[in-house]
Amino acid sequence: MMAEQSTRPVEPAGTGPERLRVFLVDDHAMFRAGVRAELGAHVEVVGEASTVAEAITRIAATGPDVVLLDVHMPDGGGRAVLEAMRRSHPQVRFLALSVSDAAEDVIGLIRAGARGYVTKTISPDELAAAIRRVADGDAVFSPRLAGFVLDAFAARPDAPVADPELDQLTNREREVLRLLARGYAYKEIARELYISIKTVETHVSNVLRKLQMSNRYELSRWAADRRLV
Repeated sequence: MMAEQSTRPVEPAGTGPERLRVFLVDDHAMFRAGVRAELGAHVEVVGEASTVAEAITRIAATGPDVVLLDVHMPDGGGRAVLEAMRRSHPQVRFLALSVSDAAEDVIGLIRAGARGYVTKTISPDELAAAIRRVADGDAVFSPRLAGFVLDAFAARPDAPVADPELDQLTNREREVLRLLARGYAYKEIARELYISIKTVETHVSNVLRKLQMSNRYELSRWAADRRLV
C-alpha cells in the first residue's frame, strides 16, 4: 500500500472534478445517518431508503453511481432491489454493506449482480475507497469474504452458485420450471415428463407460491436470469 502511494498518490474518494453520487439502502435509520455523516467528506449522498419498494423508486429517480445495499430487510432485502434494478438501470453499481458474513449471503448478492460485499465493521476510509473501486468497475470484498466467492467458483466453475430461492424447489418443480421457461405449454410439459396436466398445474402453483410470483411470465424471466433454460 505504501509503495503504491509513493509512486501514484491516491486521491480520497470524492476529490477531483466530480464527486461520486451514492444512495443508501438500509432499514435502520440510525445506521444510515451514521454512514451519511462518515461519508460526507468523500461522496455526495443523493438519497436513502428503508424498504425495497422505496429503494427501487428512489434509485430510479436519482440515478446514483453506487448503491450501498443492506442484505437483510423485512420486505425482501438487497437481492430484491438488485433483481428489480439491474435490467432497467445497468449503469448503477451495487456494493453490499451488511452485518452478515455468511457465505450464502455473499454468494447470493454477487450472483444477483452486486460488484462487491463488505461488512459493517469496515472503516469510513476503507468504505469510501471501496465505493470508488466499485464505481470504477472493480470487484471489492472484505478479505475473508473473497474466499467464499473463490471457493464457490473453484469447486465447479461451470456450475451455478448456491441459490437459496432455487434450493426451495424440488427436482420435479425445477424440471417443470425449466420447461415452462422454454415456452412449453402445460400439455407439452405433461407429455415430456410423463405426468398429468393437473400435476403440472400443481407444480407450477407450488413454484409460484415458493418464489412469491404471480404468473408464468415472471417465472420464465426468473429462470432465464439464472440460466436455467
